[in-house]
Amino acid sequence: MPASATKSLRVAVLADSDTRWKWGALTAKRLIPNESDRSDIRLDGFLLRGRATPTARQLQEVGVHADSLREVTAVEFLRAMEAGPSGTEAAPDGAESYDILVLSLVGGGVQAMLHGLRSAFAGREKRPVVVTGYVGVVYEKLADGLLLRHGADLVLANSRQDADRFREVYDGVGADSSAVTEVALPFLGGAPYEGEHDPYTVVFAAQPSVPESRKDRTYLLDRLIRHARQHPEREVLLKLRSKPGEHTTHIEELPYQKLVQGKDVPANFQLVYGHMGEVLDRTDLLVTMSSTAALESLHRRIPTVVLTDLGIREGLGNHHFVGSGCLASWDQLDAGHRPVPDAEWVSRQGVAADGTYATAFDAGRERIAKLLARPGGLPPLNPYYTPETASGYLPGILARHHLGPDGVPLPGAPAADKAPGPVRQIVRRAARGAYRHGVQRVAPVIRRMGEL
Repeated sequence: MPASATKSLRVAVLADSDTRWKWGALTAKRLIPNESDRSDIRLDGFLLRGRATPTARQLQEVGVHADSLREVTAVEFLRAMEAGPSGTEAAPDGAESYDILVLSLVGGGVQAMLHGLRSAFAGREKRPVVVTGYVGVVYEKLADGLLLRHGADLVLANSRQDADRFREVYDGVGADSSAVTEVALPFLGGAPYEGEHDPYTVVFAAQPSVPESRKDRTYLLDRLIRHARQHPEREVLLKLRSKPGEHTTHIEELPYQKLVQGKDVPANFQLVYGHMGEVLDRTDLLVTMSSTAALESLHRRIPTVVLTDLGIREGLGNHHFVGSGCLASWDQLDAGHRPVPDAEWVSRQGVAADGTYATAFDAGRERIAKLLARPGGLPPLNPYYTPETASGYLPGILARHHLGPDGVPLPGAPAADKAPGPVRQIVRRAARGAYRHGVQRVAPVIRRMGEL
């Protein structure tokens, strides 16, 4: 049945961190077919319980509204998909099924959910259109991440370059590449840059895990402080992703908030949090190692620099920006360098700085509309990895989410039927606190001892 003929459009998003919730929820909103009545759409959010489950503050900072939002285990989520958006057991014909489901997870999580959903929807006449993709720049584990996402109805590529690479990988292993759909990052936007602010503002967009070592992170912090001291007429901001004790998509063992303690910083240097778009509203120069913030900045035509001080290396992710015109060092920035991006490179990265962003999701919307209108419903999900093709790899991925090789929940899998009580909530918060303490305090000490 066409989306326009349904009583309402029901959309679900499963995410495992604050940044993936942002990507998933905004992607869901942008992919709603054009003919749908957007006033009659329900968006239910599910947060996969784990080390990076976002806090209330992080969710508020993301600022994406959902009609409902709750924390779940993988098995709880699969039960919710079986029950449907009404919370009651689905009818045999799947009348209560969601229409669109966005899996905004790490690759292993996507693969586990694809197998779990295949099992959950077995024998159902109707199932949701399943969508997945990447939160930002894909600069590592290309083949691994892509094959773990194979089997979704749409595998979104954030740029023309990514779409070409994705199809090449799938075709190269004999997997169906028709699900690859070119779109763009869903959180681009904001007013185009129109000239210098007063004061001129330099923003360094920090990343939780790039670079990793204390030496490299301290170096970047010291250079940022030095830049502020050399240019007292400028405002120099260190834009942070999370507060100490919080986790985002990647583990942050050495938060800049702790590294800056005890340092003598000039008055024009400060740490800032908040929505990246609001920070970019007052930015004259965006500096980063390889953050997706660089693409947000380029979309708005803000001068953008990707640092070369620590080398141009795959482990840093800045190799992705070779040919962009944005690569530069702190010495160059201290001397007044202003980067000029390469127009052809920018056009292949889904930045849509040329005004084409309004149509960037058209292909995705059209594909979803066709799938929703497909007579007889959709075929079973068909991931590339199966017990036959990856018998030494797939079972471990599924087991991490308490699923058996057939995608069915294992006996004793954790799945509560009601909200956790106060004691369970306290224990859960304590466990997360212990984990974060181990990551941010104990692990670095052990690593340094091992280097002696």
